[in-house]
Amino acid sequence: MSNRRFASPNSLKPDALRLKLAGMKKSAPISLKHHFLIAMPHMTDPNFAQTVTYLVEHNEQGAMGLVINKPNGLNLADVLEQLRPDEDPAALCHSLPIFAGGPVQTDRGFVLHPAGTQYQATLELGELSLSTSQDVLFAIADGSGPDRYLITLGYAGWDAGQLEAELADNAWLTCPANSSILFDLPFHQRLDAAAARLGVNLSLLTSQVGHA
Repeated sequence: MSNRRFASPNSLKPDALRLKLAGMKKSAPISLKHHFLIAMPHMTDPNFAQTVTYLVEHNEQGAMGLVINKPNGLNLADVLEQLRPDEDPAALCHSLPIFAGGPVQTDRGFVLHPAGTQYQATLELGELSLSTSQDVLFAIADGSGPDRYLITLGYAGWDAGQLEAELADNAWLTCPANSSILFDLPFHQRLDAAAARLGVNLSLLTSQVGHA
């Protein structure tokens, strides 16, 4: 657990993520930002099999997203015990799961939440925000944070053209993101609910879809 943490305000270097996303300056012909990526049944990558991913950014420079339905076995209390070892986490924190957001920077924390509140390191994404500093976790634990949120360790990243190639190979279905699926549904219902927005029942698809 000691190597899985939210960065402290002094060590976070909050501009790093902002610069990474700002570097994606030119929009791709079709941007899937604020869309869900729904893994097809034949997805074999263990990081993404049976997952749904929220795309934080997507343009010709690449893409970044957070897997939203894959708990990593930790809860908010586990994280807070590392960040505030002299304070007992509130009982609620033991029931708030941490998700495996993707295979990149798995020692870094990300909190996706509705826009409107700024923390020490917050990126505005339109109707949502992405915060990466400890203060958002403390606010959630203390009852003063956002009402809706998703906490992950790590994120998913694609180089320029990589996601487009995977889409062309029928690795993913896509649909516009939905806040209710992101924040309100139990995690084990999110994949099927996202697919249902397309009228798709994943259990009826086979590994041969798109490869006839």
